[in-house]
Amino acid sequence: MSDTNRIAVVGSNMMDLITYIDRMPGRGETLEAPDFAMGFGGKGANQAVAAARLGSSVSMVTCVGDDAFGPQVRQNLETNGIDTRHVRIVGGAASGVAPIFVEPDGENAILIVKGANSALAPADIDAAADTLRQASAILLQLEVELETVYHAVAFGAREGIPTILNPAPARRDLDVGRLAGLDWFCPNESELALLSGLPTATDAEVVEAARSLIAGGIRNVVVTLGGRGARLITATTVQEIAPVAVTPVDTTGAGDAFIGSFAHFCGAGLEPAKALIQAARYAALSITRRGTQSSYANAEEFADFTARQLNV
Repeated sequence: MSDTNRIAVVGSNMMDLITYIDRMPGRGETLEAPDFAMGFGGKGANQAVAAARLGSSVSMVTCVGDDAFGPQVRQNLETNGIDTRHVRIVGGAASGVAPIFVEPDGENAILIVKGANSALAPADIDAAADTLRQASAILLQLEVELETVYHAVAFGAREGIPTILNPAPARRDLDVGRLAGLDWFCPNESELALLSGLPTATDAEVVEAARSLIAGGIRNVVVTLGGRGARLITATTVQEIAPVAVTPVDTTGAGDAFIGSFAHFCGAGLEPAKALIQAARYAALSITRRGTQSSYANAEEFADFTARQLNV
């Protein structure tokens, strides 16, 4: 890893409350679930941890509540080697939580309660400006207020810092016109459909929808397509990123593993298509393990997995 591989994450944190179920209950129905676990999550914190475990130097700009979860979240970030100077405690607020329900095939359903994440404001970006200016990339998501996202995108564009936005969870009120100058826009196909207003059922439609956003000033679009892999789309090119075959155990946090590792591999000097191939492998490894951040591999574990994949 280069000493210049510094990543700043502006975004959310959550306490994950994970219930492993045989099936989702119907309305008014009570079922016994076989297992439960608590863990650390939130799209911003997940992406930060993924990059840090691979070896990036990571700073986190986020808010926690003054409840019992707040100090735990901060300590977890520090345990993962993440700079927490810009983790702000919000008085009188609860920390964000995410009840997660995981079915036997590894698929999940998630609720989020933003809590203190809603307090992350443009002023927090300004307060962290010196740290952000040292970053080789800024990562953003949509579990915080949109004005904060827009402010961070504008900051990155003004300072010449590559900025990556994972528009999840997708929001109809996201003004893509205010994302001009964004370097990387990384939706899945349903998020792309919602935000572009165009269909994404076929590869051709995915490309057309992505290029409608590029025409508005976004530089590159990476669309994740589940079992069909991903596509890197620019104004003139399309590159296919093949899926990685594994047996899923828990898909929670796989998208964040993909984004956080993509930022790491780009910062480590890989050209974008190769960084995306590595990110697809890293995300695939994560779904073979239970939990969110607990499923994220360190650099040695990932190297072992990659070697096994290449020898198959």
